[in-house]
Amino acid sequence: MAAAPQRHAGVKPSRLEEARAQFARYKEDVKERGKPFYPYAMFHDTVMSLVVVSVIVGLAAIWKWTSYGPHHDGTHQGLLGPEYTAPADPGTTSFVPRPDWYFYFLFYLLRIFKWPESVFLGTVGVPTICLILLFALPFIDVRRERRLLHRPVAVVAAALTILSMAVLTWKGATAKEALASEVIADVPNWVKAEKLPQNAVPGARLFATAGCTACHTYLGTGSSNLGAPDLTQIGTRNLGIDFQIRHLKCPSCVVPGSPMPKFESLGEERLRQLAIFLEASKGKQ
Repeated sequence: MAAAPQRHAGVKPSRLEEARAQFARYKEDVKERGKPFYPYAMFHDTVMSLVVVSVIVGLAAIWKWTSYGPHHDGTHQGLLGPEYTAPADPGTTSFVPRPDWYFYFLFYLLRIFKWPESVFLGTVGVPTICLILLFALPFIDVRRERRLLHRPVAVVAAALTILSMAVLTWKGATAKEALASEVIADVPNWVKAEKLPQNAVPGARLFATAGCTACHTYLGTGSSNLGAPDLTQIGTRNLGIDFQIRHLKCPSCVVPGSPMPKFESLGEERLRQLAIFLEASKGKQ
């Protein structure tokens, strides 16, 4: 049988050959010093995963059953708290939304990419690129070297990633309601551009603080969601104050199928202020 061809001295082995050699050394290490990853470590991981899932399911069951209460209304204080609390009030002007702490970095990232044209970068672009790099890292760096001093690029990249995540998380945790203040700061521009009458200014301020710009746009401020229309020239339709109030109280009653929440909790006086502002909005004058 012919002998395997010898590689000439000085010829660098291919990446595939190097990977095969590393795998052969790994198999030798397993034989000499321990057990292979499969099935031993994989079995341990599976058992631990089942334990974690079982604990989560158990806690969810305890929370659900102990909060059911004698009146079955879901508000009874159970061992882990009530099933739910008071329903959300879409008409609030004081609530400052905050995500869970582990999303603070993304929360503040969206404040950096706050313009409508760049929101895609903050929500999809940057996180997706980071995930792709994370998944690709084991295939890019296949060296066996693990000493930190011999891996300066990896160490610097890891340090910058941890630092940036920590800074973004801290900034997100301590951020004030900058979004509302930024919208309020635009109110004088609205008044000037649309030449709003004095009695429409309170409604403009309420429009800026009640979260209306989360779904509607007005003179370029806000974001369009769920098909919500731009309200810059809503007054040109001459819908009337009464119509605006009825629509704000119960949008789906006036426009069947409307996904807009009810704002009747604002009260008659503030609803009328909003209606006056909307009817006075006839575009740039």
